[in-house]
Amino acid sequence: MPNPRVVWNGCYPEDEFAQMSTVVKHKTPIVIPPSIQRRAGIKAGDQLEFRVTGGIISVLPKRSAADEEYTAEQRLQIDAELAEASKGPYFGPFETADAAITFMNLEIRKRRTQKRPSAKK
Repeated sequence: MPNPRVVWNGCYPEDEFAQMSTVVKHKTPIVIPPSIQRRAGIKAGDQLEFRVTGGIISVLPKRSAADEEYTAEQRLQIDAELAEASKGPYFGPFETADAAITFMNLEIRKRRTQKRPSAKK
């Protein structure tokens, strides 16, 4: 089995890439050295994701919840749009997929027969 390499896919340019080596011991967790944590901006309480591709272990900051990804103004806009969408129109739930398909086909027929405004002037 090849030795995995530990790579921090962090938020600093490649020219500032810090590299350290360690020996993996039986039943001992792998520790990210404090100097690497500092350079990568990892703080106590941060959540990390580990991904393995072709023998390379990538350490990534875990994506935050939507509330932390948007500004307060953006969150208000999203909440307003969700509240408007919840008013409808919406249809269902349907008992089966066939019931949903039947409903959609009826809606298509209704819309085809509705009079549309003429584009001619």
